[in-house]
Amino acid sequence: MKTQLAMLTLAVSCAFAGNAMALTKEEYKLQKDRVEADYKAGKDKCSTLSANAKDICQAEAKGAEKVAKAELEAQYKPSPRHDKKVRDAKADAAYDVAKEKCDDLSGNAKDVCVKDAKAARTTAKANAKVSKAAADGGKDKAENVAEARKDAKAEKNEAQYKAAKERCDAMSGAAKDSCQSDAKAKFGMK
Repeated sequence: MKTQLAMLTLAVSCAFAGNAMALTKEEYKLQKDRVEADYKAGKDKCSTLSANAKDICQAEAKGAEKVAKAELEAQYKPSPRHDKKVRDAKADAAYDVAKEKCDDLSGNAKDVCVKDAKAARTTAKANAKVSKAAADGGKDKAENVAEARKDAKAEKNEAQYKAAKERCDAMSGAAKDSCQSDAKAKFGMK
């Protein structure tokens, strides 16, 4: 157990140490070329697929490219703003892939799937805003973080309420009314 804990600590330390060192211009260019080559290779793999499987594959390749570019920028010019862009890119990439996967569904199941994907993206982006506010310096840091948390909670509740409300649409009558009332109460909607 102690060995596993020590290995985990070492791995986390290395990850943070790697993020702390900025890339040189030459390293940046080489990494950028690698990202573009990886994207082309990923996109080429999609050409053997068809229908929605191809769309999902392309969304995964494009998302991986956007995330890799954002991570590269964050390594080249470390800042809380670039760290937020990485988190946003990851949220958008996951959303785009999830949305494509929802296309395999129909009716209310598809609507619920899309709302769940939107809620997950909203949650991730709201958390990124809070992290950025926490990482930014300044004399009003505590106030800015508190405000970011308040806004994030409201955004997340709104998105999760919409997803829950969509689930209720599959029901009818008293069950639907009860479901909607429960969702409103759970997520603080009026």
